[in-house]
Amino acid sequence: MTLVSLFRQRGPIKKIGVVGMGYVGIPAAALFAASPRFDIVYGFQRDSPSSGYKIAVLNRGESPIKGDEPGLADLLMKVVSLGKFTSTSDFSRIASLDAVTVAIQTPFQSRDDLLPDFTSLKEALSEVGRYITPGTLIVLESTVTPGTTEGLARGILEQESGLIAGEDFALAHAPERVMAGRLIKNIREHDRIIGGIDEASTRRAAELYTPVLTTGKIIMMTARAAEVTKTAENALRDLQIAAINELALYCEAMGVNVYDVKAGIDSLKGEGITRALLSPGAGVGGHCLTKDTYHLERGAQVLGKGTLDYPVGERSLFVLARAVNDFMPTHMFRLTVDGLNRIHTGPQGAKIALLGWAFLSDSDDTRNTPSGVYRSLLLEAGADVAVHDPYVTSDPEVTVFSDLDDVVRDANVIAIFTAHRMYRNLDPEYIRSLSNHENPVIIDGRNIIDPDEFISKGFVYKGIGRGDKNSHTIT
Repeated sequence: MTLVSLFRQRGPIKKIGVVGMGYVGIPAAALFAASPRFDIVYGFQRDSPSSGYKIAVLNRGESPIKGDEPGLADLLMKVVSLGKFTSTSDFSRIASLDAVTVAIQTPFQSRDDLLPDFTSLKEALSEVGRYITPGTLIVLESTVTPGTTEGLARGILEQESGLIAGEDFALAHAPERVMAGRLIKNIREHDRIIGGIDEASTRRAAELYTPVLTTGKIIMMTARAAEVTKTAENALRDLQIAAINELALYCEAMGVNVYDVKAGIDSLKGEGITRALLSPGAGVGGHCLTKDTYHLERGAQVLGKGTLDYPVGERSLFVLARAVNDFMPTHMFRLTVDGLNRIHTGPQGAKIALLGWAFLSDSDDTRNTPSGVYRSLLLEAGADVAVHDPYVTSDPEVTVFSDLDDVVRDANVIAIFTAHRMYRNLDPEYIRSLSNHENPVIIDGRNIIDPDEFISKGFVYKGIGRGDKNSHTIT
């Protein structure tokens, strides 16, 4: 019996499993469950000490994601109350499902050696493979090294199930394209890239995702092309950020405001002229941009071995961009030291109020936060660092305080690392009174405060790309 015949025998996709209850899996499961096309959705989560608590939280109709996520909490409550969504650690329920998506984090074990850490992904695929039945669709949503779907994923699923991909079950890659703070909106509105290992797998995966799309459309390609698409779009975005970050460093050195330059460049418009100017900042965090370049690089090195044509001895442009973006928290530290030097002191014994532990504004996502690098450098230099974040309630590496006044009180330096909404309205006079210093230092890593307002109140100001202000006269 062909794969298409198995699909006809099963009928339309009605029962779905989503493996991995994180920033990708939770909103995806909620949207599948909300669709009248599907009967039931199971959200599979390991009952581990670190994340097993999510099962009970989700089954109460609550979201374990605490950042500002429009629509997610209400949608979860709705689908749970309707009995269409259940979270569980019982993977044997996969045997009853028509389709299973896998959304597991895929970090890197060694960036220098281009070795990905697929430990969690392998475990998830093994669990799925043990229980799939003929005609099941398996979709890998995790961002992976090109070649993984047809290689590692297919191998594990076939070994565990005893079935053959493309004959007994369908296999596709449909990479997630979401950002914290707009998860529901992104899934509905972004075009969905789908690449199956064969045409039947691709079309079955398109059947799965079409009902949850509003303005987004399905774009079909091969599994490997889909893998390259996702890793490349993130590597290119990282490259764009690195370009403006490097320009910001240049502007600081030349005494120029990078935002004036940015506006000037952007003003040139016309046929054949395309600008993709982003904004500089204190660093790039998150799970995706910090490692997807290495997935793309590994794919080119492994799949393109012997055929890749590239300037001999030259460093990859994408990897160099990663280095620039990784450097920005170190630059923030250097701006901090420079600011303290201007008031004839140093980091030893200084109190630093670090504003923002999440890597993204108005989110609780702390994965690979650049604030961590900055904090470590300050601690090594002998400073006392207090961290504030209005969305992050806890973190295994650091104590995060919710009271901004307590964190700023008696601080020598206030460093803004995240562009949270509440930091955009800081009152310079009030902040200065809390700091209890004649000339406190403020470091703006996201260009969200008015330098002149703070300088006029006695602050020593330092900002990313603000060469026009970083050497101002101290009031």
